[in-house]
Amino acid sequence: MRKICIYGKGGIGKSTTAANVAAAMAESGLKTAVVGCDPKADTTRCLVGRRIPTVLQQLGSSTENNEIAVTGYKGILCIESGGPEPGTGCAGRGIASALREIKERDLLADRDVVLYDVLGDVVCGGFSMPLREGVADDVYLVTTSDFMAIYAANNICRGIAKYAQENEVRLAGIIYNGRSGCSDPKRVERFAEAIGTQVIGCVPMSGQIGLAEIARKTVVEMEPDCEAALAFRAIADKMITGNPRCIPRPLLDEEVEQLCGLQ
Repeated sequence: MRKICIYGKGGIGKSTTAANVAAAMAESGLKTAVVGCDPKADTTRCLVGRRIPTVLQQLGSSTENNEIAVTGYKGILCIESGGPEPGTGCAGRGIASALREIKERDLLADRDVVLYDVLGDVVCGGFSMPLREGVADDVYLVTTSDFMAIYAANNICRGIAKYAQENEVRLAGIIYNGRSGCSDPKRVERFAEAIGTQVIGCVPMSGQIGLAEIARKTVVEMEPDCEAALAFRAIADKMITGNPRCIPRPLLDEEVEQLCGLQ
């Protein structure tokens, strides 16, 4: 089983990437699963066509049917960890509960590949749990070329470097999202080189991605021949084939600022 974590700053496009890459993998014949580790619980919406009950909701339900996995597009197994109401608790609790239930129920035993979509706030212990527990083998970072996105990616690298000393989790590459108003792929390439990894693909700015999401579908399903769908398939192929893995070398904050031209 290939176990892959997709990390990135909130709102950077990691959930869109995870869903579309999963759709591409499933189309290629792989038994695929997606585990949404974000309290918004929207990673699998475009794979199922609706929001699905979260692990926390199901565990707190009094009904007998407390299934936490739903089958979506091309047989993709979809799970959402969920989280507490805003301002009422730690969002990492949903991740901890989901990972525990998945393991106890042995839900992923028949999968070829599992994608974990994780919010990139490694300051919170819950969000770093997939790293800390060695849940995934490979980590991919999604980033634009904006300073705050690269800053967040660099912080995530600090978490990877920390937990790589304890288990086999490694950074396997960066996915560049070109949708930002500041489009500078060379900046992201320089960042990748500085931390010891490579850019494995670019998601182009595309209105078709947004239209597909409004229709509650991935662009891979809705517009299979468009540029964005082809980009997601290329990224999926590289993930399946495998990329050079490394323990990243995080930059100092001042170095990130310099790389982004803020000094």
